[in-house]
Amino acid sequence: MLYSMYEMSRLAMTPWRAAAASTKRTLEAPWNPMGDTIAGRTMVAAADLFESVTRRYGKPEWMLDQVMIEGVDVPVVETIVWEKPWCKLLHFEREESGLRAARGEREDPKVLFVAPMSGHYATLLRGTVDAFLPDSEVYITDWSDARMVPMSDGRFDLNDFVDYVREMIAFLGPDVHVVAVCQPGPPTLAAIACMAHEQDPSRPATMTFMGSPIDTRLSPTVPNKLAEEKPYEWFAGNLVHSVPMPYPGAMRRVYPGFLQLAGFMNMNLDRHVDAHWNFFNQLVEGDGDSADKHRTFYDEYLAVMDLSEEFYLQTIKDVFQDHALPLGTFDHRGWTVNPAEITDTALLTVEGEKDDISGIGQTQAAHTLCSNLPEGLREDYIQPGVGHYGVFNGRRFREQIAPRMKAFMKEQGAQALARRKSRKTRKAS
Repeated sequence: MLYSMYEMSRLAMTPWRAAAASTKRTLEAPWNPMGDTIAGRTMVAAADLFESVTRRYGKPEWMLDQVMIEGVDVPVVETIVWEKPWCKLLHFEREESGLRAARGEREDPKVLFVAPMSGHYATLLRGTVDAFLPDSEVYITDWSDARMVPMSDGRFDLNDFVDYVREMIAFLGPDVHVVAVCQPGPPTLAAIACMAHEQDPSRPATMTFMGSPIDTRLSPTVPNKLAEEKPYEWFAGNLVHSVPMPYPGAMRRVYPGFLQLAGFMNMNLDRHVDAHWNFFNQLVEGDGDSADKHRTFYDEYLAVMDLSEEFYLQTIKDVFQDHALPLGTFDHRGWTVNPAEITDTALLTVEGEKDDISGIGQTQAAHTLCSNLPEGLREDYIQPGVGHYGVFNGRRFREQIAPRMKAFMKEQGAQALARRKSRKTRKAS
């Protein structure tokens, strides 16, 4: 019912949005002298602000059409290389001739970014991908919006997420470097642990976890505390709703993206109110550059997707309430996941000093769980001065975090392949 009411209220705003758009067009018309007055600019700014806060934001485009490599502009094509109903694996394929002209015959590492399935689209990692494109073959998970997945395509829970990640790693091969950003940390670690348990030859060379809730008992944040204070039944009874018509996923039970967005906004409400007030003033003053930066950020931030009921509720229970992975009780298809079985996939953890989503220590917990991993295959880094978003985006990410990640992958990747080749030789003899 709540979802239907939300859709009805959104549709009810349509004529008002049309009126605001009409007002803006009229005032901005070259023949209208009022558009150059303070009153006219104020009315245009008000109409623009009204439109931006009342529309529904669709899935953003990646807008990564080319990359600069060694001074050469190389075209980039977004291709789907693996696909199932709940996810597409995207490859940002750099045009071959331009790539050779820029780098010669150098082989770049394969990097798989496991994007969060926590309300925002994978495009939230646009800056992350962009930072790696010049010297990496970049792949990223593009998770499906639950409201767009027909009921006939079945359910999707946390164990399915583990299976999907494992299949994509196997598809890319043993020389891949896996990077899990935020939410997918626990299921990605579980997938790699499963591969280690079975001595899967496709297990990755390295794994990196960034701002991930591996163990939310450490430095609990506001979202962590909410998940523990409210009983499981409260989440099931209050935050799960049915997708209305005419969406392809009509009647599917989901955790709506608009509820997740409301939670995010309320965490820093004053900051968002100030940002929109500044946006209004920038429009009035004609500060187009600052206004465009605001639009760019919020076009991404306000675009949200729904999560399937079973995935959302299992994540709440297993990750945030029962702490199943760190306590050794996470069950995957009848097997209790044990990260201690990982012995040859190098581990890097990255945290932000001011992260208010995944507190300090939650990601570092991966080192404790991977207890049989040699010290030479471990590295931990805390980035000063950044919050959650800054762990994987922004200037400090580009200038300080990404170079560390690339150096780690280069060093450990070569060693991992050498170790496995040596092990095969010994077994053969």
